[in-house]
Amino acid sequence: MFKSAPTVILPNVENRPVVGSYSTSEQARKAVGFLADNGFPVERSGIVGHDLRLVETVLGRATALRSAGAGAATGVWFGLLAGLFMSFFTGDAGSATAYLFGGLAYGALFGAAFGLVTHVTARAGQGFISRRDLVADRYDVVVDAAVADEGRNLLVKHGWRT
Repeated sequence: MFKSAPTVILPNVENRPVVGSYSTSEQARKAVGFLADNGFPVERSGIVGHDLRLVETVLGRATALRSAGAGAATGVWFGLLAGLFMSFFTGDAGSATAYLFGGLAYGALFGAAFGLVTHVTARAGQGFISRRDLVADRYDVVVDAAVADEGRNLLVKHGWRT
């Protein structure tokens, strides 16, 4: 009756040789990009982060004004989209402009109200706004064993391996 989702089999990254180790994710991605630019089969590679930690950066206080402003900004985009759709279905240029500005105004109003309600119900106990990032101490570029020598030689030859 129900079809199950296809099973995705991920390659075992633990058994793949390391061809380069980097201190940042950006460096590891640049190394894989370098391999791709030089004709290496990057579909046979991967990046493995070691010693993961969660880093939460505090961006500021969660105030009612900030929540209302963020909600209004989001609502403006939704109102712009709704106003554009409504203006397509009207023939008069004057009413199309009215739909557009009306959508912007109502979107901002309802977005601000939604932002305030969200602030009062969800963020009242937290008191701050933050961003969470998952960071590793080291990023290894790993490849299939059959192409490991080729990848290692490319990175060493051009100074991309640490």
